[in-house]
Amino acid sequence: MKKIIFTFLSFMIALSTVNAQKGINFNRIYAAGGKMLMCVDSAAKNVFYANVFQNQPHTAFSFLPEVHNVNIQIYFRKTDSPQHYRYTILENNKPIVVNKPIDITQLKDAHAGDEEVLRSTTFGTFPIKDKVITIITYDIQKPQDVYTTVFYGKPIPRAKIRGFAKRFKTDKGVDYSWITNPKDITKLTFTEKDDELTLIKDKSDIDYLYSTSIKDKQTNKIIFESTTWKYGGYLEESRQFSPYVKIERSIFKKSGDYEIIIQPLIRREGCLDCDLSGKDFEKYVTRHTLSITLDEENYTKKELLIYTLIVALSIGLIFLIILYFIKKRNKKKLAENEQQKNITKLQLNSIRSQLNPHFLFNALSGIQNLMNKNETDNANKYLSKFARLTRNVLDSKELISLAQEKTLLDDYLQMEQLRFGFQYEINQSESLDLANIEIPSMLLQPFVENAVKHGISQKATDGRVVITFVKQANDLVLTVADNGNGFDTGKKYNGLGLPLSDSRIGLLNSIYKENRFTLAIQSTINGTEVRLTLTDWL
Repeated sequence: MKKIIFTFLSFMIALSTVNAQKGINFNRIYAAGGKMLMCVDSAAKNVFYANVFQNQPHTAFSFLPEVHNVNIQIYFRKTDSPQHYRYTILENNKPIVVNKPIDITQLKDAHAGDEEVLRSTTFGTFPIKDKVITIITYDIQKPQDVYTTVFYGKPIPRAKIRGFAKRFKTDKGVDYSWITNPKDITKLTFTEKDDELTLIKDKSDIDYLYSTSIKDKQTNKIIFESTTWKYGGYLEESRQFSPYVKIERSIFKKSGDYEIIIQPLIRREGCLDCDLSGKDFEKYVTRHTLSITLDEENYTKKELLIYTLIVALSIGLIFLIILYFIKKRNKKKLAENEQQKNITKLQLNSIRSQLNPHFLFNALSGIQNLMNKNETDNANKYLSKFARLTRNVLDSKELISLAQEKTLLDDYLQMEQLRFGFQYEINQSESLDLANIEIPSMLLQPFVENAVKHGISQKATDGRVVITFVKQANDLVLTVADNGNGFDTGKKYNGLGLPLSDSRIGLLNSIYKENRFTLAIQSTINGTEVRLTLTDWL
């Protein structure tokens, strides 16, 4: 978490040096939600930034009651594709920009810590006082994910309760009795037939901003909370559905006064330079009193206490029994999983112990071959690289970085190049960070050995081996290709490399169950390609 905060702050500091404009303080950058950042007037206070909502996962709301101008920026990580993004800008719900692509020529680099370079551009500076600026963005490759960022420069309107509907049972089902445009206090009597109360609010563009709670004034405790509104069945004069929330009658345990509180979900702690007091914030809050009369009280205090104790003791006892059996079952399952994991690791080590001598024997045969041909210099070079390679091969680490795997393959191919004179390449996607991606050690080595020994060893300088590391979505795809004469993939051979590699991949799949290892081999008279896919590895 510290690293993330440091990275983000570093990025904001770097980004602040890109532009400068009179009246806007570019030395302080606020997160506005999603990929959006903003800078506001130098003297602005009470900047409530990046409010998010549980029922609106792709919506962010910044409340700017004292801001006159806001500069809005968007940033992209190096894994993003800015050319695929489109944006629409609304001012007071009227479009000023519609479905426009990002101008990638305006993107500028900004460093976010030591490990990542971000790119950013600005949508411009907008007057925000008494206005609402809404920016809608989406990636054309994921059109279902639409992100809305709202910059709200108006006073937040206080919600208005349009009415109440009390539901009661009838011979034909249920019916409702209505109270419209209620005053500050609404008197309600609940009979045995009444089972539900519906609260209807006036409709607005920011309904998602409001939460509803009910407080028992006798105990001063909150007995009901809701952060979502439903729509349908209740029409305004404009013929639009009104937002409503349903309240179970059972929450009212006693006759008395209950307070309905409808307030904006604005995080008071998510604000810089704030000096709004609770009294100032109260102007955005709606309070309404329900005076409830119950025909039959649910419980006497004595009955409620006895019932509560019985239920609490019963639940506690059941919970302890369930917890005991769950812990016992989980302990047994963990022990079985650990035992199976240890067995699998032993099997993997066994396979590696067979692969290592197989590789060393082939390498020593190469040295002997060069010495028999009196190529002493090449034999010495081969032996020098062989020494470093041997240390890596005999290392007991199960996982190594892609960078280490690349170095190991590079050393091996340089050794074999001394014997056979072929050409090779090791290529990678630009987006791959080889130093920070780990894979099982010597994962590609047997396939590369086969490509050299059985593929292009007879072609001399005409031989070619190409190794690639590619990112496809969240998958890591590793390929080894040669231009040899190929082989029959359906036929069994005496060599150890491929059978041992198949066994190892099977065992790896039993350990990394969420990341499948898929091996595909295609071979023709023009060459062979081995394709190993590590699913969801990145």
